[in-house]
Amino acid sequence: MKQPMPALFVGHGSPMNAISNNLFTKTWESVGKKLPKPKAILSISAHWETKGTWVTAHTFPPTIHDFGGFPKPLFEVQYPAPGDPSLAERIRALVTKTEVKLDTSWGLDHGTWSVLVKMFPNADIPVLQLSMDVTQKPAYHYELAKQLLPLRDEGVLILGTGNIVHSFAYADFQGGMDIPNAVPWALKANEEIKQYISTSNHSALVDYGNLSENIQLAVPTREHFLPLIFILALQTKEDKVSFFNDAVTGGSFSMTSVCLDKTDLTF
Repeated sequence: MKQPMPALFVGHGSPMNAISNNLFTKTWESVGKKLPKPKAILSISAHWETKGTWVTAHTFPPTIHDFGGFPKPLFEVQYPAPGDPSLAERIRALVTKTEVKLDTSWGLDHGTWSVLVKMFPNADIPVLQLSMDVTQKPAYHYELAKQLLPLRDEGVLILGTGNIVHSFAYADFQGGMDIPNAVPWALKANEEIKQYISTSNHSALVDYGNLSENIQLAVPTREHFLPLIFILALQTKEDKVSFFNDAVTGGSFSMTSVCLDKTDLTF
């Protein structure tokens, strides 16, 4: 039987990582080299929230520069990966919890392409994005994500991209965003969340609003945390959990990333 694809949650950090060469992006490059080549990639990005659930169904999804205030070279980055309309239809068939609608107005936002431009620079793997429904609670997203599990056996890499600690209120950009630099509570929150992940205590993380004060500070809004919930829902009994890019930068932005894989991949 063919080995299931790993499932990844990636702390994407600043869009500038797309054009930077630092310890985080070097690890993304290593991840891309060590992973089996996916048939396709399905990304759940912190930067695509909708009413209802949508999946991109382009033949060639556009590269979206959904930010402002960055240097021109970042706006010039393109990630011309193809789409896969047939996979979009497959996702619609798998998800019975809600109607998944087809979208051709979005594309690949920076939560997706800023990581993939380093991980799979040839842009030769079809990429789709699945939106997060702003009207639904985390438990809903966890249960919906479970219905995507068969895709791992079909060669699809499911990628969640956000940050498990993400707070602009406590940001400290003076040291830059490409080296570790953390306020104390952010480090504590990062370690607490890692402990829940390591022990497969998904229910605690789904109900993160009941967790410690550190975690409340780490998740002031949910959009960067929900992609982690999606990925944890895909964990099987055979999966081993490993972490990479385990650091907090910019004061309160965690780059900590998670790999679920039967073979215990290390990067």
